[in-house]
Amino acid sequence: MSKLKIAIQKSGRLYEESLQLLKDCGILVNNGKDQLKVSVDNFPLEIMYLRNSDIPQYLEDGVVDIAIVGENLLIEKQKNIQIVQKLGFSKCRVSIAVPKEIETDDPAYFQGRKIATSYPNTLRNFLEKEGITSDIHIISGSVEIAPNIGLADGICDIVSSGSTLFKNGLRETVTLLKSEAVLAKTPQLSTEKTIILERFLFRIKAVLKAKNSKYILMNVPNDKIQKVAEVLPVLKSPTVIPLAEEGWSSIHSVINEERFWDVIDELKDNGAQDILIIPIDKMVI
Repeated sequence: MSKLKIAIQKSGRLYEESLQLLKDCGILVNNGKDQLKVSVDNFPLEIMYLRNSDIPQYLEDGVVDIAIVGENLLIEKQKNIQIVQKLGFSKCRVSIAVPKEIETDDPAYFQGRKIATSYPNTLRNFLEKEGITSDIHIISGSVEIAPNIGLADGICDIVSSGSTLFKNGLRETVTLLKSEAVLAKTPQLSTEKTIILERFLFRIKAVLKAKNSKYILMNVPNDKIQKVAEVLPVLKSPTVIPLAEEGWSSIHSVINEERFWDVIDELKDNGAQDILIIPIDKMVI
C-alpha cells in the first residue's frame, strides 16, 4: 500500500505544533533524534523533516505529497500548490515596520527609500499595487536590525506578538497579509494517495472542530427549554433529559469557543442554571 509523504518543518515555530496535530489525530510518531525521514506504524504516512524554505519546491516537484507549512511562505514562493485545510495555529502576519520615531503610517513614506525583507515577492507585489518605488534589500535573517545599522529605512517581515519589533525600536504600520499554518498538497497527487489524504483530513477536521467547541450541560425549567435550545445552534438538536425534580430537565449540547461568554450570558438570561463546561477531545459530525 502507498504511503502519503508529509513534509514538516524540521525546526522552528511550526515543528512542535505540527507533531502535536499528528498526535491528536491518533498518528503515533516514533521520532528518532536527527532522523530526516520517519515511517508511521498505525497510518499510511511517511514524515519528512525539511528546511522550511525548501518545502514549497518539494511540494511542487512531487517529492512530498502534502506539507504543514506557513501560508505566508506559499504566497512568497509563488508555487503551483493547493491549500487543502487551514490549521488555526502559528498565526502571524507579514507587515511593514518603521523606526518608532517615524510618525506616519503611510506606505508612501518608502518612496525612494530602502526596505529590508526576507519576503521580497510579497513586498514587491504590495509596492507595485501602491505605485511605490523602493530599494528592496533581501536579508535571510534578523531583518529587524536593518534600520539600526543603517542598512534600511524600514523592514517587511513576519510579526507574531510584536515584541521583537518593540525590542528593536520599531513599530508596525501596514499589514500586507495574515497567515497561519496550512495543510497543502502537491498538484501531482495520485488517486490512491488522494484517498489516504481524505482519511487524514477527516481526522484533522474532527480535531479542529473539537478545539473550537465546548460540551455544555445545564439544568433548565421545562417551560424554558425552547428558548434555551434556540441559543444552542451548534448541533442538530440539544439532548434533553428529565430530572428527578419535577418541572426541570438537563440539557446537553455544544457551543462555539468564539462566542463562549456571549452564549453563557444568553443561557442564564433564559433560565439556565448549574451550567457545566467540558472540553471535547474529538468531534465527528
